[in-house]
Amino acid sequence: MSGHSKWSQIKRQKGVADAKRGQVFTKLAREIMVAVRQGGPDPEGNFRLRLAVQRARDSNMPTDNIERAIKRAAGTTDASALSEITYEGYGPGGMAILVQVLTDNRNRTLNEVRNTFSRHNGNMGEAGSVSWLFDQRGVISIDAGEVNAEELALMAIDAGAEDVKVEDSSVEVHTRPQDMEKVRKALEEKDIHIASADLSMVPKTIVPIEEKAALSGLRLLERLEELDDVQHVYSNADFPDKVLETYRAS
Repeated sequence: MSGHSKWSQIKRQKGVADAKRGQVFTKLAREIMVAVRQGGPDPEGNFRLRLAVQRARDSNMPTDNIERAIKRAAGTTDASALSEITYEGYGPGGMAILVQVLTDNRNRTLNEVRNTFSRHNGNMGEAGSVSWLFDQRGVISIDAGEVNAEELALMAIDAGAEDVKVEDSSVEVHTRPQDMEKVRKALEEKDIHIASADLSMVPKTIVPIEEKAALSGLRLLERLEELDDVQHVYSNADFPDKVLETYRAS
């Protein structure tokens, strides 16, 4: 399991601070609204909306909030004002970074992202400069708990997973994008609790980051994710366990 995946897992375990929960719900609502704009308000016929709604539920977003976002998008032009953009760049130690945003003001968002890179020893790159280092995959994260992680991995492979990474009691299942829902449902039918499931940009190879650069790199990824218009941040960094444990305890 790569350092970036471990970082994402630790963030989930630490939970979302109350002060940031409203921001998380706003980002989830935006994703729902754009999904409705693209494919309509019926989740049964709109894969992206099904995925956005499931992410919202996984994040404990109230059902009323989810339904309100769907109705708002179906009845207003708010969602049409949002543009989807992916920015690319490099962080400390040479880590590649993808930043996916939804914004109603391209210039504002570009300046915020660029300034964040600059303040944390990174720099933005041209379109296509790092995206080729990533593949889109379905990523299902599971806290195995009392279930044997190796047995759980075999279940996932039987359900159609392409790859399974086991780290202590945590399991990360990778699928083809079109197979993610099928694999998730198969695991849930076996009473496996899913911590999260989403389409993600998974690095083809990971880059080991030395300790000093890793601390700075973690701060950069955190600050990027905290920007209001940023939906997702991905990197190919492999952070040292010592640095991740410091982050876990912070």
